[in-house]
Amino acid sequence: MNVKVFHLVKRYGQHFALHVPELRIASGEALGLVGNNGAGKTTFLRLLLDLIRADDGQVLVDGQNVKKESGWKAHVGSYLDESFLLDFLTPAEFFSFAGSVYEMTASQIDAALNPYRTFLPEQALSSTQPFIRDLSMGNKKKVGLVAAMITEPRLLILDEPFANLDPGSQIRLKQLLRRLRQEHGTTMLISSHDLGHVTDFCERVTLLDDGQIVRDMTTSEATLHELRSYFAATG
Repeated sequence: MNVKVFHLVKRYGQHFALHVPELRIASGEALGLVGNNGAGKTTFLRLLLDLIRADDGQVLVDGQNVKKESGWKAHVGSYLDESFLLDFLTPAEFFSFAGSVYEMTASQIDAALNPYRTFLPEQALSSTQPFIRDLSMGNKKKVGLVAAMITEPRLLILDEPFANLDPGSQIRLKQLLRRLRQEHGTTMLISSHDLGHVTDFCERVTLLDDGQIVRDMTTSEATLHELRSYFAATG
């Protein structure tokens, strides 16, 4: 599933919060989006998902304008923050809800959860499950990520997926994301402050600064050093 962005603008007051003249993400590609706080990363992801409306420009997902069409939504999985959770549900109830939105049966949901059982917190799989609101921040994150992945989306959009996860879970998450790409050809857009994980996982990295794309590079052995040097100089 490909993504094409043209002349995308989002204003807040008289300030340009985001201005992306053009960006293309090829089908099956993993693009890492990096930048300091306030650079416009989350705004960009929300525009892609049609959660907020652009002041100008357009986003096309597999040729469909996200503002005017809805068919693309059936093939997209996303997790940006805790607002994507229904915290009054147990994890099992939430997975059931998320799967049903994509017209998955109970047996399909149960089978889809199998690769993620070792990643999920033990409480999420117990018969006496707590509500999502009672889980730790890291375990809430795991529930949200898994709910986005069990639908086997053709496009997956994640904001700070590695934050609040312990090192072992971060490694396991990358393994699960790689599996999703290998088995289903999923296109991925991952925004993160963790430069190491982004450059390790994504074959391309786009750098936002003050709402503008200032670098768009193919990942190489030099990319991590280049990014660290950039942020050291601008920090």
